Amino acid sequence: MAIFDKQQAPAKPASGFAPEPVPAPAKDSAANTDFAPAQPPVQRAASSAKESLIAADLTIEGKIEGSGHVRIAGKFKGDVNVKGDLTIENGAKLNGGVRANRVNVAGELEGNIEAASRVELVESGAVNGDIKAETLTVAAGSRIRGRVECGAWGDAKSSSKPNGNGHAESAAA
Repeated sequence: MAIFDKQQAPAKPASGFAPEPVPAPAKDSAANTDFAPAQPPVQRAASSAKESLIAADLTIEGKIEGSGHVRIAGKFKGDVNVKGDLTIENGAKLNGGVRANRVNVAGELEGNIEAASRVELVESGAVNGDIKAETLTVAAGSRIRGRVECGAWGDAKSSSKPNGNGHAESAAA
């Protein structure tokens, strides 16, 4: 037992020093490491969809469909139909129709945007086509050429009545 006590005696002073380093060996730092990566997945869980990128040096022609997000930094000719978000970066160009949850335009879009919950045109953005969205944000310096319909209209077309000069008049007016 004397030998055992001697081994414990040095172990106790070592454990006296160990409380400071104990958190690191006790996997507290591993817990922190586990916690740190947990933050990005939480952010990804909110958007849960993967993002596909068309790089700035690419030119692609075709059709994009899916449930994820799409970021265009190059040139794309064709329709984009995604359940996620579409981002057209500054310097990028998209020729085609767009159906997406949210659309952010910093580059050029030649085509219509349909059924978006939110469309945002930043200062460098340009749209040559019609926009149908619940919410539209237009920054100073951006350009739009086309027809714009914003808001949740519901059944607005059936609630409009023709007036005497042949133009439709909204029931709210």
